[in-house]
Amino acid sequence: MELELPPRASSMTESLRDMGYSLRTALADVIDNSITAGASSIRLFADTHHAAPAIGVLDDGVGMTRDELFEAMRPGARNPLETRSATDLGRFGLGLKTASFSQCRRLTLVTRKASIVSCATWDLDKVAERDRWVVTIPDSAESIRWVERLRDDGTLVVWEKLDRLVDPERQDGRHDLVRQLDEAATHIEFVFHRFLSGREGRRLAISMNDRELRPFDPFNSNHPATQHHTEETVRLDSGEIRIWPVTLPHHDKVTADEWKRFAGPEGYVSNQGFYLYRNRRLIVHGTWFRLARQLELTKLARVGIDIPNTLDADWKIDVKKASAQPPAAVRDRLRRIIERIGVPSRRTYTGRGTKLTESSRLPVWRRVQDKNHISYRIDEENPVISTFRDDLDPAMTREFERILRLLASTFPLEALHVDISASPEEVRPSRMGSEDLRIIASSMWHILRGRGQSPTEIEEWMRSADPFRTRWEETSRALNDIRKGAVESEDL
Repeated sequence: MELELPPRASSMTESLRDMGYSLRTALADVIDNSITAGASSIRLFADTHHAAPAIGVLDDGVGMTRDELFEAMRPGARNPLETRSATDLGRFGLGLKTASFSQCRRLTLVTRKASIVSCATWDLDKVAERDRWVVTIPDSAESIRWVERLRDDGTLVVWEKLDRLVDPERQDGRHDLVRQLDEAATHIEFVFHRFLSGREGRRLAISMNDRELRPFDPFNSNHPATQHHTEETVRLDSGEIRIWPVTLPHHDKVTADEWKRFAGPEGYVSNQGFYLYRNRRLIVHGTWFRLARQLELTKLARVGIDIPNTLDADWKIDVKKASAQPPAAVRDRLRRIIERIGVPSRRTYTGRGTKLTESSRLPVWRRVQDKNHISYRIDEENPVISTFRDDLDPAMTREFERILRLLASTFPLEALHVDISASPEEVRPSRMGSEDLRIIASSMWHILRGRGQSPTEIEEWMRSADPFRTRWEETSRALNDIRKGAVESEDL
């Protein structure tokens, strides 16, 4: 005996609405279908001023016949185990429906193929009322919004009854919809940046209300200070994985606007990690897949991973194409790549400080490592400091040394760590006044000359030490005045 128990339409459709989509991920899922259909242009429309707001997605893909349209409207239209074309961005045959239902209660598809226009509508209110899987076939598509723009082969998706996007009881409901649309545009520029750039094939044009969207490459690939590391390839039975590590430029190598843009809203620490692409479409980003911790010193490390759609099951790609897990066969390889890519990322931040510490002959601060503890102390052998101390009487010398130890023991380490973690580009040393800089430079010159150092050596040492290094133009003028004064004294 067998008993068929189909799901209740009214309950199932409401359940399909709660798959966890946001507006931006829902639109990205619809765009996937357009790309799979071979579209070279995708136009997004949002009518936010109408009494009944609506959103549309129009592409110039191959379009569908009437039968193909009905099949596309069927939930679970394709088995995820079926073999797909190499360029297919779908998987479960659910994306169009679940993405649309998550945002609206009425989904209409209008498609044109070989000059024949077909259309169909899912209205969840009718499904709930009749508790049946019924699709409405309009007599004509003429009254459907934006249909006049479907002049050649292609497909138009229209969302109406935007109950999840516009709350009629909230005065700011439409403003919130506009905000979400702006966020969606940014998301699309990010997720589909490799299609928008056209560097790896035919360029895809996407616009929102006739504003062209621009690609955002999270690897800042074209910047000369971006470090591109050795690519790796992992071959599995189901396909080939390409892995390409990158270290982003240090903040002093880019403009302030560029630094902020590539940090993203969550910042560099949260956006470090693997960037997984499936058929050039970004799936997940900013994660080490629990293989490592996100650290401040590795925040410039980003690793691209390319996989084909034949590896969907291995990577556990979900319906929304917003989460994935690396298969066991590649986890060890990814862990080794993290260790390797972490070194240049750390060097980008620590290398500059190490270099200055090693090359400076005139340090003011000294780094001291005692077993597992690191501290910073004022270097009492700095020529200016030591000369000042030596000119004091014994009692004042002891008091001065205690003051130096007080300063070192109250070094604001925790506050400094918080500030550097949040906004390293905004952390700067206090600026010394020009007159103070001139006096300190003069004192340093005379002290070092008195110790037998040549003018060339003094200049070389001061070039490597702050505050002279970062304000060398002013320091150089002060030294020229000193040398000029010395020559005039000799002439007298």
